[in-house]
Amino acid sequence: MKNKINITGKTLIDLGFRSGKWFPEAIEHINTYQLADEAMHAYLEQYKMPPIQELHKTAIDFKINIKAENELEQDNVTKVTESMKKLMKTPTIINGAIMPDACPSGPKGTIPVGGVVVAKNAIHPGMHSADICCSVMLTDFGKTDPKKVLDAAHASTHFGPGGRPRGHQYQLTDELLAEFKSNFFLKEDKDISMAREHLGTQGDGNHFLFVGTSAKTGNTMMITHHGSRGVGARLFKKGMHIANKFRMDISPETLKQNAWIPFDTEEGKTYWSALQTIRKWTKLNHEVIHDATLKKLETEAENRYWNEHNFVFKEGDLFYHAKGATPLDKKFMPDITGPRLIPLNMAEPVLIVEGATTENNLGFAPHGAGRNLSRTQHKRNKEGQTNEEIFAIETEGLDVRFYSKEIDISELPSAYKNAATVRNQMYEFNLGTVIDEVMPYGSIMAGDFSINAPWRVKRRNRNK
Repeated sequence: MKNKINITGKTLIDLGFRSGKWFPEAIEHINTYQLADEAMHAYLEQYKMPPIQELHKTAIDFKINIKAENELEQDNVTKVTESMKKLMKTPTIINGAIMPDACPSGPKGTIPVGGVVVAKNAIHPGMHSADICCSVMLTDFGKTDPKKVLDAAHASTHFGPGGRPRGHQYQLTDELLAEFKSNFFLKEDKDISMAREHLGTQGDGNHFLFVGTSAKTGNTMMITHHGSRGVGARLFKKGMHIANKFRMDISPETLKQNAWIPFDTEEGKTYWSALQTIRKWTKLNHEVIHDATLKKLETEAENRYWNEHNFVFKEGDLFYHAKGATPLDKKFMPDITGPRLIPLNMAEPVLIVEGATTENNLGFAPHGAGRNLSRTQHKRNKEGQTNEEIFAIETEGLDVRFYSKEIDISELPSAYKNAATVRNQMYEFNLGTVIDEVMPYGSIMAGDFSINAPWRVKRRNRNK
């Protein structure tokens, strides 16, 4: 008489399977249908997992395009390089670089701002972060008065939390709407609603609208800086959730922030497609603000170009994760229309650059000036002076506006690294050639919206 098959979880583990939620269902199925030998193995094939990917025993080498020129910078450089060393043990990573504007952006092992990390056949959502496709766009307004451009732009843009109210929203294109609806990561009603509401908005933080004049032509130029707003943040959150599921199965020792989605999976290809849709949305987000400003002035653009500096770029099976790094190589930008833009701070020129890929730059340049201190620490260092005093000193001669009408000193020039140092190191490490500069006239930023947050206003009124 044939023995009755009665396998247990230990049987599956002995066969080389890792314990999972599917165990009870599989055990019941095998025992119910008395599967044995080839029949059992054929059934279990669907649950077969790839082998565990171990961390690299030693960190993969990365290029260091930064050097410290004082004690404060040395502390920053040390933290950045130590974080990169830990990150470069991630199994998928094959190369990396840090730029002169690099600064820490989280716990040790997190990609720094100003970091480039190359992964094989893997997308790491944590390495593009929530502000997917943070980017800059330039429109050339010819000989239009800079003040008129800034005034028209102020009436056209939108900073701060939330989106545009009904009646003031821009229209999504039919093509873009169809892409949202057909993608698993983007098709929820909340995603589409946010894509509509946040179109034509710039958010807060270091995002800005800058007006200046070309050093080469004297033309007035407007530059916007922002990312994909709430719709990008939602995609990031979903991507991290999927990546962490893969991490627990295939590389549990990998840091959670460095989890990845294998590109050769359905999830990987769908996520990559979602990133491209978010890229299109963000480009449109710039365009509607620029076009509205042109319309108010009843003029036409003489030129326009843009580039992202917070994105994932693909070359074959390699994925270049740029967390605050400007792509120089044309292969990274399918719709390249001009040179690249590197803003420094509101009192410094925006650099217009071009350049070639080298062994140390991996095809990238800095994206700005970066920080040596956190926003909070910078504010502490300014104690003893009023916001108005600091503002007057640091913006002298410029038309600088805060959309909320509240000064944010953590976005004034002294909050950032020395611009001359960043430019010198760009030259020293061959990180792009400056071909023009947009000399500053003025700019708009969000300002400190938290001062008049509803809960604070309510508390002030109650105290009165």
